[in-house]
Amino acid sequence: MYTDKKNILQLAALLRAHGIRRIVLCPGSRNIPLTQTFANVPDFTCYPLTDERSAGFFALGLALHDGAPVAVCCTSGTALLNLHPAVAEAYYQQVPLVVISADRPAAWIGQMDGQTLPQPGVFGTLVKKSVSLPDVKDEEDEWFCNRLINEALLETHHHGKGPVHINVPVGEPFFLLPVNELPEARVITRYQGLNIYDKDYQPLIERLNKYQKRMAVTGQMNLIYLFDKKYTKLLYKHFAWIAESIGNQTVPGMPIRNIEALLCSKNNDMQEAMRPELLITYGGHVISKRLKKFLRKHPPTEHWHISADGEIMDLYGSLSVVIEMDPFEFLEKIAVLIDAPTPEYPKRWETKSKAIPKAQFAYSEMRAIGETLRRLPSPCSLHLANSSAVRYAQLFDLPPEVEVLSNRGTNGIEGSLSTALGYATASDKLNFIVIGDLSFFYDMNALWNSNYGSNIRILLLNNEGGEIFHALPGLTLHENARRFVTGTHHASGKAWAEDRGFEYLCARNEEELQAALESFTQPSVTRQPMLLEAFTDKDKDIELLKAYYHSLKQF
Repeated sequence: MYTDKKNILQLAALLRAHGIRRIVLCPGSRNIPLTQTFANVPDFTCYPLTDERSAGFFALGLALHDGAPVAVCCTSGTALLNLHPAVAEAYYQQVPLVVISADRPAAWIGQMDGQTLPQPGVFGTLVKKSVSLPDVKDEEDEWFCNRLINEALLETHHHGKGPVHINVPVGEPFFLLPVNELPEARVITRYQGLNIYDKDYQPLIERLNKYQKRMAVTGQMNLIYLFDKKYTKLLYKHFAWIAESIGNQTVPGMPIRNIEALLCSKNNDMQEAMRPELLITYGGHVISKRLKKFLRKHPPTEHWHISADGEIMDLYGSLSVVIEMDPFEFLEKIAVLIDAPTPEYPKRWETKSKAIPKAQFAYSEMRAIGETLRRLPSPCSLHLANSSAVRYAQLFDLPPEVEVLSNRGTNGIEGSLSTALGYATASDKLNFIVIGDLSFFYDMNALWNSNYGSNIRILLLNNEGGEIFHALPGLTLHENARRFVTGTHHASGKAWAEDRGFEYLCARNEEELQAALESFTQPSVTRQPMLLEAFTDKDKDIELLKAYYHSLKQF
């Protein structure tokens, strides 16, 4: 009855779930599994048309009648190009047209196989979204396929209506129809605001009140947002709030910030017991790999992501709702709508968090970071370079009124120093920069400009290479490959810093670190910017870090 191609089964199920009921079908061989499957779905009304150019405009006319999306399906090759005029018309008339094209597997494109041409993206800027589905071989492929289809179908009516293109590579054999039912496919829903002019959101609020295990995760946010006091308690008591330092003050209360250490202390069964039913996320990137793994392995029943752009961000693989509005406006709006009893779930998380001891290390890279953060004057700005610096900084508390910034958009090591200096140049506060040696030397020309002032303090962590590679679980580096992977070196920043007018400080042990930090963290702007270079042993650093994580197993 239906094809066994899982990407097509997902497509058929999601077309139905998103309310698309009319499909124009063009003849061909490569689209046979699409045609046969669509024709056998009782909820679909199918229209046969031979000429693709005419079929595209026919589908356009159907959609114009009531404004609902209509799909048109064709075979591979030049058949798709014949739909181009109708797609252009749909784009400029803002008509929700869903173009579905069968395709050969990517390996055969450009190899003189029949009816092949590069089909993904063929309509260019004349469609609102273009996706090419994977050939589903495992669960990750199926999740990816589901997400792509949801993204494309949601875009037919996002910020105006318009056409989208879904390309479906089909491998042989494809004439079989062994499946009797369409799968239960995950449907992602988008709410554009919460008002009477949008779809009915009452079921959303009812589901919110139904769940007792609610979690909110805040990603990176480069701002300070203080919630209205009348909403703070209403919100805080109903959620387990998780935020890293790069989230800044964007939570209505004190969040759990030691999430990496907390999850490290829990085995799989304990983590399953801590699984949320409802996950609400807002903000940008999240640093903790353990948090990502926890929420992917123990997925919530529902995941709602709130963002002003309304884009699909399925970081944990369980996204169900996208809410397109300012996250703080949304949270304050729902605060008065939560009428469920105060759950025990947030308190359990808080209790577990408080049971984790503060991170303590002997002299090491972690010690240098922790002691610097402990002594930071308030207010100030803290810039965390990528790799070890930003990850180890999450192990320690920060004084109040410390603003945290980091290039976490792409997580690259290049440009951290330049970005921080650019920010500091426009800032009247002290700006502290914590940066590893590879990041510093990669971007050392950041100091080769005349724009910055004396409000800069750089903590350069020098362990002669990329230490974080030694901490990756399961990675064994053979001696002949070590220097290529870790970027080993014997450089120092001393001469370059002094040449650029920095006061240079140095630490090679605990006593020197404490003495240097007295000057380095003084709250007033000094005559010169400062650079404190802390030299550590990478092997010892990793031993101390592993010992710390191992010690958490007892809590």
